[in-house]
Parts: sequence; structure tokens; C-alpha cells
Amino acid sequence: MMSTPNPVWRWSAVGSLFALIILCLAWELRLAPIFPGGSWMALKAVPLLLPLRGVLKGSLYTMQWASMFILLYFMEGVMRAWSDLNPVSAWLAGLEIALSLLFYISAILYCRPAKKAARARAANPR
Repeated sequence: MMSTPNPVWRWSAVGSLFALIILCLAWELRLAPIFPGGSWMALKAVPLLLPLRGVLKGSLYTMQWASMFILLYFMEGVMRAWSDLNPVSAWLAGLEIALSLLFYISAILYCRPAKKAARARAANPR
């Protein structure tokens, strides 16, 4: 019995990843940059492009490593929400936390059926 991943979780992961890329760019270039006129911190959106192709294709391997990778953005959001004095930036950090958690949960739930099937195959070798 082969369980297939739910496409709802895949598209949830895709949407949250796109939203996180847009948020990072808008935050550091326009909404609340560290320096007036934008900052080099916008480059933090570039690593988010690495898993984009695999997430769009629904690759289980990419979803697995991207779910761990996205926690870096969760940590950055927590640190900036806690320490940033600019209220707009703190609010954007809260949004970064929410989007990274949404991606993490979506990726985990997308991979779950395949992991269950692999455990069942390992438990019952033929």
C-alpha cells in the first residue's frame, strides 16, 4: 500500500515559501530596512530560492531538507521580533515567524505519508 502525499500541503508549502521570499525583499528594501533606502539584508531572500524548484515539483527530499533550513528564518524572526525597536520591523518579524512555521508544518505533513509507508515496508520485509 503506497500512500501519496496530499497536494494541499505541497501548495501550502509553495505559497508560504513564495510569501517568505516576497516578505524578505519588501522588508529590507522598502517597508522597514535597517538603513534608509534599503539594505544588503535583502540578500537573505536568495537562499530561499535554493529549495524553490524542488518544492514546486513536490520532491520529498527537498521538502525534508527545506523544513530544517526554514528554521533559520524562524530563528531570525524570533530574534528580530524580540529585539527590534522599530514596531513595523517587529510586526514583519512576526509575519516571518508565521510564514516559516506554515512552511515547516506543510512540508512535514506533506512528507508524512511517504515516511509512514517507508516504516511499514521496513517492518514487513517480503
